[in-house]
Amino acid sequence: MQIGIAAEITAGETRVAATPETVKKFVGMGYQVLVQSGAGRAASYFDAAYNEAGAEVLSDVAALYDRCELLLKVQAPTAEEAAQMRPGTIVVGMFAPATNPHLEVYAKHALTCVAMELIPRITRAQSSDVLSSQANVAGYKAVLMAAQAYQRMFPMLMTAAGTVKPARIVILGVGVAGLQAIATARRMGAVVEASDMRPAAREQVESLGGKWLDVPMSEEEKAKALGTGGYAWIPSPEYVRDQAEVVDRAVSAADIVITTALIPGRKAPILVRAATVAKMRPGSVIVDMAVAAGGNVEGSVLDQTVVTEQGVTILGVGNIPATVAAETSALYARNLLNFLQPQYDQESSGLKLNREDDMVKPTLIVDHGQVLYKKPN
Repeated sequence: MQIGIAAEITAGETRVAATPETVKKFVGMGYQVLVQSGAGRAASYFDAAYNEAGAEVLSDVAALYDRCELLLKVQAPTAEEAAQMRPGTIVVGMFAPATNPHLEVYAKHALTCVAMELIPRITRAQSSDVLSSQANVAGYKAVLMAAQAYQRMFPMLMTAAGTVKPARIVILGVGVAGLQAIATARRMGAVVEASDMRPAAREQVESLGGKWLDVPMSEEEKAKALGTGGYAWIPSPEYVRDQAEVVDRAVSAADIVITTALIPGRKAPILVRAATVAKMRPGSVIVDMAVAAGGNVEGSVLDQTVVTEQGVTILGVGNIPATVAAETSALYARNLLNFLQPQYDQESSGLKLNREDDMVKPTLIVDHGQVLYKKPN
């Protein structure tokens, strides 16, 4: 069976879905691997390394699409890419199915599409969890981006010229990205405060040296939050009001704010209002990590840096993992390898998707030309 690795054509996407490390392992399993020339260049993986790993490098992407039966991608194929693929091709990548307009196009061309971001949060799927691997790096890089834009230092320093106060950082949303942001900011010497709708996150925040921004919750709300993992419960008007007050006070006094809150399949919730941004000191920095999903911050703009009249810089980088492409590609490629290895069938020397497997079934959004995914209302 032939695996294809095509260069990503989405603007700003520098990652690649397979590295020489994972190509070598695929070849060792019995696959033939085809790599489009230059596919890994932006992530510092060159054609020669793929050749050494046992891949065949092709300059013609049309030939790659015509030959491969399994295609590994980072971003979902465009309609034009899908039209070039041979019927029956299995495409594995990140499809953003809730907002992807091309599901019917994939079905029309008889593709089978596996959306890696839909892998369930079960123990044996952790090594294939692309959202966590990419968010981990993004949380780290978001802090570095903030540090670069911030015109002061993070740590407290005692100097002959006086004391330098530590930066005060507020992180809203304490998932994988938020926790890594806390850890990174603390390592750099900043004072960190954090908030999340999940009460259980408090212990994680405090274990990393952060201060928990507490929002009062009724016993009923605590039960709902604990029962749903904190993401699916609908807060009361009182909680929403109290949360807004806590966020307003903390953000107004912060030097740097990093927001990470995302709801799968929905627009990102607004956490920081323009009125709160206006209270921040000149030179303050906000990194809106949810900007690609609509943003957590009023005034953030996708892939733009906005400086408000009050001198607050709002960074709206839509694809932070692509700014650390060598590392995120390596992690993503291992995620795909870990997902595909158990599906390898030695008798046929190819991939045999176990469609009833509880790790595979949720990821199938299009199968044999039939759209399976139901978009949320």
